[in-house]
Amino acid sequence: MRSRYHRTPSPLRSTVFAALCTVVGSFSLILIAGGSAASAAKAKAKQPASSGKTLVIEGAGDGHGVGMSQWGALGYAEHGWSANAILAHYYAGTAIGHVSKQHIVKVLVGSHVEKLPIETYVKGVVAAEMPSSWPTAALEAQAIASRTYALTSDAGGSRFDVYADTRSQVYLGKAAETPRSNAAVKATEGEIVTYEGQPAITFFFASSGGMTESVQNAFAGSLPEPWLKAVSDKYESGPLQHWTISRSFSEAASELNGLVRGSFAGIEVIKRGVSPRVLSAYVLGSKGRTEVSGAELEARLGLDSTWDYFSVLAGGKQKREPDLSGKQQPAQPLAEEPPVAPAATPEAPPAEEVIAPSGGTTPAGSGEGGGVSAP
Repeated sequence: MRSRYHRTPSPLRSTVFAALCTVVGSFSLILIAGGSAASAAKAKAKQPASSGKTLVIEGAGDGHGVGMSQWGALGYAEHGWSANAILAHYYAGTAIGHVSKQHIVKVLVGSHVEKLPIETYVKGVVAAEMPSSWPTAALEAQAIASRTYALTSDAGGSRFDVYADTRSQVYLGKAAETPRSNAAVKATEGEIVTYEGQPAITFFFASSGGMTESVQNAFAGSLPEPWLKAVSDKYESGPLQHWTISRSFSEAASELNGLVRGSFAGIEVIKRGVSPRVLSAYVLGSKGRTEVSGAELEARLGLDSTWDYFSVLAGGKQKREPDLSGKQQPAQPLAEEPPVAPAATPEAPPAEEVIAPSGGTTPAGSGEGGGVSAP
C-alpha cells in the first residue's frame, strides 16, 4: 500500500534498496507513500481499453508534496546549495539543533521492535531513502531530515516510534549502508531541524512538480505549521515532474465505482491548495454529482499525486473539464538565491520536550505516515 506521507523518489532506488524492499510495498509515498521513490520509471501512458470518450489527466510530482522534495534537494545540491540552505528552503524559519547520539529510536521491523541508537538508525535510513550517488549536500539534508523525523514520530505510541517502511521512513539496516551515505550521517551527527527551539516534524517526499504544498491542505485534520508551507521548487526535475495518463470513460467509471451517479461524465475540480493540488472535486454523472477529496481521486485512479488537471478527449478534440478553483497550471517558478543557512543551536531540547507532529504522525484513519524517500 502506498504511504500517503512518505513516498520515495522513483528511479532513485539503488540496487541494494530494490533487492531488500519487499517489506516496503509500493507507495510507488508517501510517502512516499509507497516503496521508496523507485517506481518513477513506470509508464504513465496507459491506453484506454475502449473507444469513445477518454478522460485525460495531466499531473505533476510524486508524493504528498509536504516538506522537502528529494528530487528538488538533488537539484539544489547540484546548483551549489548546502544541506542547511536546502533545509532552510523547505522548512521555513527553522534552525539547526542537536540531539544526543545516545538517543534511542524504537523501530518496528516486521513484528518485533528494535531499539537502536539514533545514529545507527539514520545510517540504515539514508541509503534506503536516497541514492548514495547523489551530491553530498543532498545526502546530508536527507540525514538531518530523517534524524529529525525519527525524533518527532510516535507512530506506535509507547511501543515504538517508527515503522521500518514507508508508513514512516524506510529503514533497511546495515545491509543498505554505503560509505557515502554513512559519511553524510557522520558529517551531520546529532543535527536536527528545530522551530522555536523544538524539533520540527520534517515530512519529505519524492517529487514536487515545481511547488510543494502546505501541510493543512495535504493531510486531513492537520493544522497549519509555519515551517510546512508551500514553496516553489525551481530545480526539481524528477522523472515524474510532469506526467499524463488516459482512462476510457468505462475504465474511469469502474475505478470510481460508488461515486458515479448514472453514467460517468467527467471530473470537475472544486478547490485547490496553494499549489494546484486538488483538495476537492465533483465526480460528474448523468444523474448527479458526488463530492470527493483529491486524495481519494489519487488513490482511486492510481495517480502519483493530487496535482491533477482533467480534460475529456472525444472525436479527436480535447476539452478541459470545468475547474471552479480558478487556478491554472502555474508557470515555471523563478530562480532563487540560497536562503541564509539556519543557525546551529548549542544544545538539543530535553527528551521530554520533543513534540509530536500536529494531527498525529499519520493521516486521519489511514494508519500510515512518514517522510519520503529517494532510493
